[in-house]
Amino acid sequence: MTRLHSKYPDFEGLREQAVALRQEGLSRRQIRDRLHVHNNDILNRLLEGVPVPEWTKRPRAKGDLREKARELRLKGLTYDQIQLELGCSKSSISLWVRDLPKPDRREAKEQAKLAARMRWDHELAVRDEKRRATKAAATREIGAMSKRELFMAGVTLYWAEGTKDKPYDRRESLLFINSDPDVIKLYLCWLELLEVPRDRMRFRVSIHESAEVPAAERFWAGLAGVDPAVFQKATLKKHNPKTTRKNITDTYKGCLIVYVAKSADLYRRVEGAWYGIVLGAHSAT
Repeated sequence: MTRLHSKYPDFEGLREQAVALRQEGLSRRQIRDRLHVHNNDILNRLLEGVPVPEWTKRPRAKGDLREKARELRLKGLTYDQIQLELGCSKSSISLWVRDLPKPDRREAKEQAKLAARMRWDHELAVRDEKRRATKAAATREIGAMSKRELFMAGVTLYWAEGTKDKPYDRRESLLFINSDPDVIKLYLCWLELLEVPRDRMRFRVSIHESAEVPAAERFWAGLAGVDPAVFQKATLKKHNPKTTRKNITDTYKGCLIVYVAKSADLYRRVEGAWYGIVLGAHSAT
């Protein structure tokens, strides 16, 4: 163990990175390449006790592969297509499926379409993996936020999504509405940073009239950590027969409105901070 650690003095730090990458769903090969650890013994120790992501698991028993190969053959797939799907040799596939009837020979045009579709499916899988890896790397780069960073993030978020004061419509109070649970979480963390007590917060759901209002209120109340009973009467959106709604699944929870009572002075601070951020951005370029 000592010899293994001598090459990697910060072994525990390396293990934390490896565990985090594994929990994000990376394979052993991806973790090896990401951390530049090419010693299998060390890689095994780094990942010891960490569950294997489901997507990296392949059928291990020959019987499992054989049954899958036979199933694909009965669907009309060729040896090449089965090999691409299962990753095993064509000689094994031939032994497993030789008693099955040969699939009808497809026309060249149909074969080309099938091959193109399989290549495209593979390309999409590669793109999805790159997309996921890019997002995961960006998430790790942020790390823990300072209070100043959270304050500026909250000010920017409010100025993008919150209600603002206008010369023709005085609204010097904090009122925020959004349908994204993560955005609401960040906003509530920001209010906590500003030491806004919960008894000054008013919650209300804005949702389509045909949706399940009580279920939506329970969802948002759970996210905000409050009793659904404190919610004000929901704002219902009328149905427009000329439009086709897409937000009709069970995941639709409408928007949460968060109003802060007695927040005129706080609103002025936020507005001033926003203009400070704008000026600071110019000086940084």
